[in-house]
Amino acid sequence: MSAVQTSALGSVRPMRERDLPDVHGVESAAYEFPWSENVFRDCIRAGYSCWVLIYEDAICGYGIMSAVAGEAHILNLCIGPHVQRRGLGEQLLRHLCSVAAEHKTDTVLLEVRPSNHTALRLYERHGFGRIGIRRGYYPDAGGREDAFVLALRLSQADWVR
Repeated sequence: MSAVQTSALGSVRPMRERDLPDVHGVESAAYEFPWSENVFRDCIRAGYSCWVLIYEDAICGYGIMSAVAGEAHILNLCIGPHVQRRGLGEQLLRHLCSVAAEHKTDTVLLEVRPSNHTALRLYERHGFGRIGIRRGYYPDAGGREDAFVLALRLSQADWVR
């Protein structure tokens, strides 16, 4: 799926290296411990499925996913804080899961902070279930925070195209 996907909310298109300053700006606004531009660049160069979400003529979100051996792993899904709670995260999640289905994957995995209640609600509302915990996975002001590992069986997700 390399074409631009457009909805009433915004459009999703492949991420390009020239997008990285804007992508990093969204990342830095959303997270206390952001990825560097080089990490995003490495994801593009490694051939990961990297997408940006355009809303109101600007990059306001992005998603990065690997898809290998029947399994997809959402490595990062982020919507800028200034445009959250408008359905953009759901749009991007749906897009990534559709891409995963096109890659003939059966399962989509991701990690999420237990303290990120908004993201947890989004994922659980779309059928992701908790399958594990990664201890000390995320950096945190107080040291490290665990991650919930969530999984979705695409064959059981009727909302995925």
